[in-house]
Amino acid sequence: MSSELVRNSSKLLGANIFAQAVALMVYPILTRMYSPSDFGLFNLFLSIGGVIVIFTTAEYQNAIVLPKDEKKATSCFHAGFLINIFVSVLCLLSVIFSKQIADVFDAPSLANWYWLMPFYVLSLGTWNLLNYWYTRNKKFNNVSAYQVSQNIISSGSKIGFGALGWLSGGLIISSVLAPIVSIAISLKSAWKKNITPLLVFDKQSVRQTAYEYRNFPKYSLPRAIINNISGNLPILLLSPFFSLTEIGFFGMAFTLAFRPINMVTTSLYQVFFQRTAERVQNGQHIKPFFRKYIRNTLLILIPCFALLYFILPWFASWFLGDAWCETSTYIRMMLPWLLMSCMVAPICFLSDVFQKQRLGLYFEIALFVCRVLGVILGIILQCFSIAIIGYCIFSALVIFAQLLWYKSLISKYEKTIENE
Repeated sequence: MSSELVRNSSKLLGANIFAQAVALMVYPILTRMYSPSDFGLFNLFLSIGGVIVIFTTAEYQNAIVLPKDEKKATSCFHAGFLINIFVSVLCLLSVIFSKQIADVFDAPSLANWYWLMPFYVLSLGTWNLLNYWYTRNKKFNNVSAYQVSQNIISSGSKIGFGALGWLSGGLIISSVLAPIVSIAISLKSAWKKNITPLLVFDKQSVRQTAYEYRNFPKYSLPRAIINNISGNLPILLLSPFFSLTEIGFFGMAFTLAFRPINMVTTSLYQVFFQRTAERVQNGQHIKPFFRKYIRNTLLILIPCFALLYFILPWFASWFLGDAWCETSTYIRMMLPWLLMSCMVAPICFLSDVFQKQRLGLYFEIALFVCRVLGVILGIILQCFSIAIIGYCIFSALVIFAQLLWYKSLISKYEKTIENE
């Protein structure tokens, strides 16, 4: 318990549990204020924004943790931030076509709120860069401050807008406002010690560093784009064929399933990434740690998910209200995918650490193709449930194959350092 790994993991995990608990606890209130169609519109907005955000840094935020040289890390930040500004300006110009974009998804009400998209994109792109900058410097308190404040502000404002009767856009406005305010809080607490170095801009160094880490925009960016689009496929692809109410039920299932998972996996990912990159830089062993991680995770997850399958219908009715019972059905369909995601999400940085982004891209392409096939099957049969089942089963199988690949990467690395 005295190890730095445990301290840093506990710090992030504690903040994340508190932040996500706040967000989850307001859902019984929100589901009694907002309708499934309101949540459907909200989930569509977040899905579109999530895809655009991937472009904002060209994945240079992942490179911030890797170099030993502080100047190179700063240049990675600057390269990502310049791209963030460029993409945000393009997003601002796209507001002109709000109505046409809404028509594509057969959601006319989206046009009323699309003007908020540039602010959402710019704030999340900026946080992605700051997050990895803090991670590199082991300033996990700043990460925790953002997580807690962002969820408190978002949850509180959603309730406030709902109470005022702003049901159509209250969820969207809250999700745009919260990260902006939370970034300001984070910058205020970290300005003197951690942010000041970022104010020194070296054009030549940025150009050289961007080229040195070109594999990130070349392979990691397409991988991230495909991953994000495939993760949002049920919402993006099914919206034109099924009602916003069904989208709302699935969006709620997705939220309830992944919020608890993300509060653990995100924290572990950041600490594991920093620790693994440091050990690889120094030529140290990593296999014993990852072997223990896989074993212990399985021992925890299998009985928990088995119990969850049986209590989900009761829990959904109690937590969300009887009108949201269908949510539990979708979460049950997602359980195999959720299990594999829990296993792999905290260690998916391994392709970046070992500079195997191209193979990582191939896995994402395979995952995307399989997910599309599953969703298209549901569209052809005009059955929303079949689309979700196919999507989840294919997701679980491909992620399992990815886990086997990560295991082979670790084994090859161990052989390399043993031969030195």
